[in-house]
Amino acid sequence: MKRRRNGPNLIILFLLTTSIVVIVGVVGLFVMQGKGNAGGRAGVKKASAESDADGTGRASDNAADSGPVRYAEAIPERIPDAGQDASGLYSASDAKAQGNSSEADASTADALTADGEGSDLLNDRYAGVVSRFGDDLDDPEYLRANNIHVIESRDGDEGNVTLTFAGDILFDDEYAVYSKLLANGGAINAGIDQQVINYMKSSDVMLLNNEFPYTNRGTPTPDKTYTFRADTSTAHLITDMGVNVVGLANNHAYDFGREGFLDTLDTLDEAGIPYIGGGRNINEASAPIYFVVDGVKVGIVAATQIERLDNPDTKGATDTEPGVFRCLNPGRMLGVIGEMKEKCDFVVAFVHWGTESTTEVDWLQTDQAPRIAGAGADLIIGAHPHVLQPIGTSGGVPVFYSLGNFWFNSKELDTCLVRATVNTEGLVSLRFVPCRQVGCKTYMATGDEKTRILNDVRAMSPGVNVDAEGYVTY
Repeated sequence: MKRRRNGPNLIILFLLTTSIVVIVGVVGLFVMQGKGNAGGRAGVKKASAESDADGTGRASDNAADSGPVRYAEAIPERIPDAGQDASGLYSASDAKAQGNSSEADASTADALTADGEGSDLLNDRYAGVVSRFGDDLDDPEYLRANNIHVIESRDGDEGNVTLTFAGDILFDDEYAVYSKLLANGGAINAGIDQQVINYMKSSDVMLLNNEFPYTNRGTPTPDKTYTFRADTSTAHLITDMGVNVVGLANNHAYDFGREGFLDTLDTLDEAGIPYIGGGRNINEASAPIYFVVDGVKVGIVAATQIERLDNPDTKGATDTEPGVFRCLNPGRMLGVIGEMKEKCDFVVAFVHWGTESTTEVDWLQTDQAPRIAGAGADLIIGAHPHVLQPIGTSGGVPVFYSLGNFWFNSKELDTCLVRATVNTEGLVSLRFVPCRQVGCKTYMATGDEKTRILNDVRAMSPGVNVDAEGYVTY
């Protein structure tokens, strides 16, 4: 019997087995690689989520969608420039402009161009102001150079702007009004009633007369009957009462000389409180301030006639020396007002003038009022006499000749706040708000006191109508 030959069969079996092993290995390799890739993608997502959770908004470098990364990194560079408060030199928008909400983020992302630059948010928001006056509201240097402040409305009245004015204040602890404030705890509502403060804070722009320097040094003016100064630490009281601009054009800002005056400017700058009517040179002192609110641009300039001397104790600013903006010769002030008329919707002149302790308007007030109105002012507000004076008109422009002391001494006096509501078309309403200074505290007058003050104002203001709530028409 012949033996069968098995060699070829064994070879075929070996080849089949080897092929199956190779096929299984290859399939296994592909399966493992797929799992690895899936894990890698999950790892990128996890890394991105962990990075987002730290608040930076930056995803992993391996993230496939790099668009949100560019957006997240571009926004902090763009928005703070528009929204920061540079020592009170300019102030921009709230959370909507900051892009903090998801809707604002989406809107800003849509506005980003291919090179990462965003749209001019303030110029877009206040396009009417930009169109009328050619301002670049998104350029901090432009705003600073032109003393323009873009601020959020505080009155809740969209389309209208409220401007409120008060008379003289004093923070000198050697005089009764501030000494009593300190004795009562030092908070401003110990001297000015909270109802008054709330009203002041509800105004878009709140201006008063800062009748003293902030300084801890200097020498009092020789032979001057009253010299005032306040510690530099008291400046916060200005913002505590809701004031966002002060007037320095008065006859006490220079009471402690050049040093004291420069300390005042430095103190206000450091506190972020804008000021008008005083500066390190005449260009600064005569510069008006502009506010852009709710699409309306208003301007205010401050100047003083007092003291009426060729060589006054309160030094006028010059090209090289600090001081106040003097208007005994009103030529420069009238020129500034004329320029303001071309640069804003509504012009206010805040003038330190008149004769102390009398309700009678003097000849320099009646001389300058029509000239100020003729130059382009839409409203004239006066201070200095320490008492209320008439409300009048000049060339169709309302004039409040004196607001009186607001919170200044221990005398019992009638005083007031004056509120103007304006829009792009001009004056909407005017209101005289009767107040009283009694026992070193200022409060809103009510009842019989309010009626008496309104009657007194009516009696000395012929041709002007003042209703029961103080609204003024003419």
